[in-house]
Amino acid sequence: MCGICGEIRFDGTAPDVAAVDTMTCEMTRRGPDGSGIFAKGGVALGHRRLKIIDLSERGAQPMIDPDLGLALVFNGCIYNHQELRAELQAAGYRFFSHADSEVILKAFHHWGAACVDHFLGMFAFAVVNTDTQVVTLARDRLGIKPLYLAEKPGRLRFASSPQALLRAGDIDTSIDQIALHHYFSFHAVVPAPHTIYNGIRKLPPATVATITPDGRRTEKRYWEPTFAPHPDRADWDEKRWQHELVDSLRTAVRRRMVADVPVGVLLSGGIDSSLVVALLAEQGQTDLATFSIGFDSAGGESGDEYAYSDVIADTFATDHHKIHIGTERLLPAVPDAVAAMGEPMISHDCVAFYLLSEEVSKSIKVVQSGQGADEILGGYSWYPPLADVPRDQTTPAYAKVFFDRPHAAISQFLSPAYQLADDYDPSWEFVKAHQAAPGAHTAVDAALRLDTTIMLVDDPVKRVDTMTMAWGLEARVPFLDHEFVELAATCPPNLKLAHGGKGVLKEASRSLLPAAVIDRTKGYFPVPGIRHLEGGVLDLVTDALRSQSALDRGLYRPEALDTLLANPNGTRTTLGSNELWQLALLEMWLQSMETLRAR
Repeated sequence: MCGICGEIRFDGTAPDVAAVDTMTCEMTRRGPDGSGIFAKGGVALGHRRLKIIDLSERGAQPMIDPDLGLALVFNGCIYNHQELRAELQAAGYRFFSHADSEVILKAFHHWGAACVDHFLGMFAFAVVNTDTQVVTLARDRLGIKPLYLAEKPGRLRFASSPQALLRAGDIDTSIDQIALHHYFSFHAVVPAPHTIYNGIRKLPPATVATITPDGRRTEKRYWEPTFAPHPDRADWDEKRWQHELVDSLRTAVRRRMVADVPVGVLLSGGIDSSLVVALLAEQGQTDLATFSIGFDSAGGESGDEYAYSDVIADTFATDHHKIHIGTERLLPAVPDAVAAMGEPMISHDCVAFYLLSEEVSKSIKVVQSGQGADEILGGYSWYPPLADVPRDQTTPAYAKVFFDRPHAAISQFLSPAYQLADDYDPSWEFVKAHQAAPGAHTAVDAALRLDTTIMLVDDPVKRVDTMTMAWGLEARVPFLDHEFVELAATCPPNLKLAHGGKGVLKEASRSLLPAAVIDRTKGYFPVPGIRHLEGGVLDLVTDALRSQSALDRGLYRPEALDTLLANPNGTRTTLGSNELWQLALLEMWLQSMETLRAR
């Protein structure tokens, strides 16, 4: 896990190495263990390293193989790198390191851009052919690793974070109105290639981009899961599905133990992370380090789930760490967590992940997390209402239970200068096109496909990556193993929706987990101090919205802000987010990026 960046010139001039160095330095927290820069011809690469596999300097990046004429920067982990190494050695390749990054170099030389089909893992990388100057960019199937782009006449820059691109300068920071609409309608999910800035795009997941020295770029999507019955599994009954899914997850969890440093688990107390712990214990892991976080109660809401995480820690005898964050630590962490966000994210648990990652990183470098199970196995409350919806009515039913607000409602608080035409609803059009595409059998399947390949990428996964990497902590997500996703996508929706959601997983877990954890009411990462705005956090929100910077930007109608501030906890979105927090979070993030650019 690292930070990567680079500049590609199309105008015959040398790349701006100083700008690449600036981007590299901005990502120090993503990779605190080392750095490097490489430049040749019209391309320069930068890298910050977090040492996980092959801790020696032989694994340093940018990695250059002069015999093959290739240079690489890579962020992520290839879990099957040892198996691929053996296959490539049999094909005649010789290795100078034990790093998975070198496996990518050799695999690219052997298979070309199709090497991505051989990788099991999470990755974003750039490979440069140092002779032809052709650059290949790639991103993993589920978009676990980010890759942002900034193009200007004559050059393209890329980086693991928008902050790195902003620090290098020369970015169009005008607001992308389509992204803004997604933020306020599609529950702050901004699908690729858009970001909130017109001058920054992102490479979509499961995509390989090839860039020639004259600036021509071609993109190919190399993976698309099918959410429909598979003919080879037509005779599987409920028990068979339970067995196969847990067995696939068992493999995914084992794969994510590949490291030359210890691997722990973020234990929330829910079924997903608890099952990861159970499967690791089953495989013989002892004294497994587990970590849970809790906050002070607020607004009548409990701030922790220790009762459940303690049960799992006791059952499997883990080396458990309970981290409690008092109100006095929550407030100063809010602006820091916002500044660490790659894009504005409204989920209140961003601050929880940020503070948890800070503490966990003091004792360990790699953790597994239960993210992704709800999107893949139907664990959320908005799926059951779709069970009897005709396939061609998926989008109206989905929008009713998931969209934060309809298109017309955005104009009630957004200033006219930032509004789109009355008859143009990009969020609706995007979701409708995605859900209408072939490859999803039922309305539930279409919703799960959208959430797995779009919402999951640009909300929970992005949240985990940015908050953990802010502290040099690598998070691995076994429920996002692409083979597990492919299998789960073909599971009948009624098995997923059973027992209040994730039914097939709950029943499969009964031989592995205590019933108290399986049958509990579904919980969320609780941060009451943000869900219920009061005291110092409310002051922070008010100050951000009343600041001169906010007034100059003029995002919101003043009368709408007055109404929300008069009753800060009185209005919530469809999914229960605090509406004032949603508006303030975007403004706080934009102000944080302004401060970054001014440094």
